[in-house]
Amino acid sequence: MTQTNSRILLVLFVAAAAVVPLLFATGYQLFQLTLVVAYALSVLGKNLVTGYGGQVSLGQGAFYAVGAYTAAILMEHFNVPYWATLPVAAITTGIVGLALGLPALRLGGLYLALVTFALAVAVPQLLKYKLFEDWTGGVQGIVLMKPDAPFGLPLDNDQWLYLFTLAVGVVLFIAATNLVRSRVGLALMAIRDQPLAAEAMGVELSRYKTLTFGFGALFTGVGGALGAIAVGFVSPDSFSIALSLTLFVGMVIGGAASISGAVYGALFIVFMPNFAEQISKAVPGAIFGVILILFMFFAPGGIASVLATQLRRLRAARTG
Repeated sequence: MTQTNSRILLVLFVAAAAVVPLLFATGYQLFQLTLVVAYALSVLGKNLVTGYGGQVSLGQGAFYAVGAYTAAILMEHFNVPYWATLPVAAITTGIVGLALGLPALRLGGLYLALVTFALAVAVPQLLKYKLFEDWTGGVQGIVLMKPDAPFGLPLDNDQWLYLFTLAVGVVLFIAATNLVRSRVGLALMAIRDQPLAAEAMGVELSRYKTLTFGFGALFTGVGGALGAIAVGFVSPDSFSIALSLTLFVGMVIGGAASISGAVYGALFIVFMPNFAEQISKAVPGAIFGVILILFMFFAPGGIASVLATQLRRLRAARTG
């Protein structure tokens, strides 16, 4: 498939993703799809850190929380338009990610995982702390109003927010694709696969390890901001360690070191729990666990890997 054909298919896919849900999806289904985009950006950030950068991080939920609360505080206390909170959330979480990248220079493997795990545990507690309660709302959180469609467009809140989130997601996924294909992305993968060889070839390990956390946090922070706007509410209990583990699951199921895998992983973590509950309302967690095990058994490389393999076989069959 040529690059031109790939671009045409991408445009058609985005157009279908924008139009079809507006015609056939209910308000709740549009809300779910909006969350899919927000989680996809967050899983993408996780993938940059772990899938491409090779650094084990269990604190991605903390970056999601920082992005969500940045947007919520700006909207609630400073009357900042929802769309203007996104670059601020990106910058804020990017700075936090760069700061966390400093310990990554000296730590690795399980030790880095433990540090990031501690961050994911600490952030919800800090959000409840009475010193910040006037800004964060403490345990009560912050309630947000969903934005209306601008310019008198004949769209309800859910429809407009879905289109807005999808547009932001497309832009950031294109940016991530270009990043991975750039010298930065090549350096990240070289450090992941052969750090000593990469350093011998002149790759600055300290610089790129720090940048990895910065970029990963930035994408996740924007996802958190979009998620907060979509849900219309933020509270510390919404960003427990379970969120970090959920994003980790999304990365593994979708496919590590895969841009498209972030979308598949997000679809999984949004819709699969509901599917498990439909199978058994008594033990949905057990059903979800069994589904995870089956995925790891039949698709250890993730959904993206399975689809790529099938696509290669289809091409080989056509040329043969």
